[in-house]
Amino acid sequence: MNLAAATNENLAHTSNVLIYSSMAVYTLAFFAHIAEWVFGSRSKVGRTAAALSGPAPADSAVKVRVAQQGGNTAVLDRPKVVTRSAAGSRDVPDGPGAAGGTFKGDLWGRIAVSLTVVAFAVQAGGVVARAMSVQRAPWGNMYEFSITFSTVAVGAYLTLLALRKNVRWIGLLLVTTVLLDLGIATTTLYTDSDQLVPALHSYWLWIHVSTAIICGAVFYLGAVGTLLYLFRDSYENKIANGGTPGRFASSVLDRLPAAKTLDTFAYRINAAVFPLWTFTIIAGAIWAGDAWGRYWGWDPKEVWSFITWVAYACYLHARATAGWKGRKAAYLALIAFGCWLFNYYGVNIFVTGKHSYAGV
Repeated sequence: MNLAAATNENLAHTSNVLIYSSMAVYTLAFFAHIAEWVFGSRSKVGRTAAALSGPAPADSAVKVRVAQQGGNTAVLDRPKVVTRSAAGSRDVPDGPGAAGGTFKGDLWGRIAVSLTVVAFAVQAGGVVARAMSVQRAPWGNMYEFSITFSTVAVGAYLTLLALRKNVRWIGLLLVTTVLLDLGIATTTLYTDSDQLVPALHSYWLWIHVSTAIICGAVFYLGAVGTLLYLFRDSYENKIANGGTPGRFASSVLDRLPAAKTLDTFAYRINAAVFPLWTFTIIAGAIWAGDAWGRYWGWDPKEVWSFITWVAYACYLHARATAGWKGRKAAYLALIAFGCWLFNYYGVNIFVTGKHSYAGV
């Protein structure tokens, strides 16, 4: 074995060690996020917010008598209404967040974010080491795509936090998904580092696949927002109709942003990345023309990429159509993300086509 081959093998081993190490740190972050939700549910602030989050007219302040001493009355005003539900019939404030507004819950949340930052850095190091071991872009097979995808998803989440966006409620679901993704990647999808077939040695590998990974990562965040919107919207509807949510719903869903906030978040995320997905398909067609002599051949991957594009286009159109706003549009968004998932896992594993060159 020559020196270069030995160096590449050592880099591949280093990459594996870093990926497994990141999984260990993500596991600690997972438990820290659990602690944030647990201690937040015991919050007096959280219980007070729950008591005040029922339906009320916009711009009103419901005053609750909390103490009376010497004829002086202290009052607690309802939090300022900042959002309106998708159906236009409810006015509710955003919840206090996973930490429930408590110092202890917030402390655990900050620990969880800090651990996520460390895990992200370690995982990114593993992806870079993998790239160096093969001296190409680190997304030549499903294993490499998976570890890069989850890295970008966490990076997008941390970027939103750095921009002071209220998205820490994504943390627990994100870390859970990343652990599942890395678990599948390291146990089922793992492939030894190797070179690609000659037709794929192109700078378009960096352009086309990188944009596909970015789109998938951001679409994932939008899907999380959409899914939680559906739960929160049902929760708000139940309260508005005089129902009494269960203890779990009151503890968890009441701390999430309002349904309208979640709906807006998901829409903006999906709308922002949709043009990049369009570019991804165009870039893939150009690369196909260079590699295979045709721009479009109705390969299964090409077909499902187009189906995904159509699904997200329908969702964005539905959001602009009065009769399809709210839950109907949210279902379309989840269907669209399901198409993206099948385009990656289903097509690569179960369908034979030109994109099967990478193997699993």
